[in-house]
Amino acid sequence: MSTATSVGGFGIGPLSRAAALLHTLLAVEALLLATAAPGLVGLFFLGPDPANLPLAAGCLLPLGPALSAALYALHHRSRDLTDLHPARDYLRGWRLNTRPALKLWAPLLAWLTVIAFTLIHFAETGLPGWWAVLLGVIGVVSLLWGAHALVLTSLFAFRARDTVRLAAYFLLRRRRATLAAASLLALAGGLTTLLTEALPALLAAPLLLSLLRSSEPVIVETQEDFTV
Repeated sequence: MSTATSVGGFGIGPLSRAAALLHTLLAVEALLLATAAPGLVGLFFLGPDPANLPLAAGCLLPLGPALSAALYALHHRSRDLTDLHPARDYLRGWRLNTRPALKLWAPLLAWLTVIAFTLIHFAETGLPGWWAVLLGVIGVVSLLWGAHALVLTSLFAFRARDTVRLAAYFLLRRRRATLAAASLLALAGGLTTLLTEALPALLAAPLLLSLLRSSEPVIVETQEDFTV
């Protein structure tokens, strides 16, 4: 018998690993959409009126725990076709991370809503133009900080204030991870602008897997230096 074949008869070569990855991605994607559905459905009923920004932020609240659970499940995924439990891992991540994720996700959404509302009505503020640029930069940095914070709160049981500090620390400490997160955010933004806002949601699992892989230096350093 070939050593590339497992006891259960399933190969452990590249094709089997690819099949296991595809199965995990599809399962995680389905569960992410299911748990975030109450808010995502609400978004489709909101018009483009800037006055709806607070309502849109409220609709996005369930997305934070859903993204966190997805990262948890993808991090703990098995490469073995005979031992795949993505649904169990997702639900465990959702149960463990809902409260910690909301403690960071809700303030971030509120902060980004204030920035977006200010930029939309910037002409009425009477502020110089460079303030708009500054607010835009602050918004982007906040999103990048949020990407690091999401990974950390999904995989580690830190206090919220410690996660806040670590995410800020890694913004400059791990520039490649930050740039990779910026690329993924740009990709998601481009898909939304050029095609449809539903596409990033439908591709959330592979995008999160890319975020997880690019955040490997952050994860390793956190395990080595900030955990017992």
